Amino acid sequence: MKAIVITRPGGPDVLATEDRPVPQPGPGEIRVRVHASALNRADVLQRRGSYPAPPGAPADIPGLEFAGEVDAVGEGAGLWAVGNRVMGIVGGGGHAEYVVIHEREGVRIPQNLGWEEAAAIPEAFLTAYDALFRQLDLKMGERLLIHAVGSGVGTAGLQLALAAGAMTIGTSRTPEKLRRAAELGLEVGIDTEREDLAEAVNQATYGSGVHAVLDLVGGKLLEASLRVLALQGRAIVVGTTGGAKAEIDLGLLLRRRVHLFGTVLRSRPLEEKISLAREFSSAVLPLLSSGRIRPVVDSTFKFTQIRKAHERMEANQTFGKIVLTW
Repeated sequence: MKAIVITRPGGPDVLATEDRPVPQPGPGEIRVRVHASALNRADVLQRRGSYPAPPGAPADIPGLEFAGEVDAVGEGAGLWAVGNRVMGIVGGGGHAEYVVIHEREGVRIPQNLGWEEAAAIPEAFLTAYDALFRQLDLKMGERLLIHAVGSGVGTAGLQLALAAGAMTIGTSRTPEKLRRAAELGLEVGIDTEREDLAEAVNQATYGSGVHAVLDLVGGKLLEASLRVLALQGRAIVVGTTGGAKAEIDLGLLLRRRVHLFGTVLRSRPLEEKISLAREFSSAVLPLLSSGRIRPVVDSTFKFTQIRKAHERMEANQTFGKIVLTW
């Protein structure tokens, strides 16, 4: 099979296409012929040498998600048949023509979605669903602040929150991304390059603050986020594109009884990934099938254009997901 390989740590030029052995499914596993995948920040960090793959995942083949069809079924696996359309997340190796997963990790692809749209779903929507509802316990009528609302997880979280009846506030450093997020239903957009976060949130919430924060940026924004949380508010850090360190006012944390979470999907145990995939299939697939929520595709590249795809991501101009196809 063909696979995208990181030949050494460095820039996009270290990426190459190589032939690798086709993986074989073991007991309870399925092999998927990958038609499309998507690019994530983790892939860029792995290419640079700062985010190694977890144990059990290919060390030099990036890719955290896939969309394809079942190609082979391992012994004892009975949930899928050859030819079934399936998508999902992996710890690595998604940027190859074949991946092997436990059969219960797979998520059915709705009939109304093509390969490219399906590839834009797993990492963004599973991450957003897990963060908002399994950890932050977001409820109808609550106010949610999303940092980097134009990102893949941001656009997914925005739609999931709206579908759950939450009020949404989103930030970006790009007015055009806020405009496009408004088309998806964002109620209040804040340009963090030109507006003070606290002032903007207080104005939007009449001084009441937000109940929850989905932080995809980290860095200095985390401290600012805690200041706009309501009493017993919750914040979860999913990404650190704005920096991996932040200074926090612990007095504020104590007085407002804030709950602060951190999360990552990539290195979780198999049992947790299966549990998330099954719950996601029940709760979110109906919304995708009906078109009430939809994946947002920024651009599509052939895998032979992998270097250009990485360059686009590093330019920070994307809205939604960069999709890769074979």
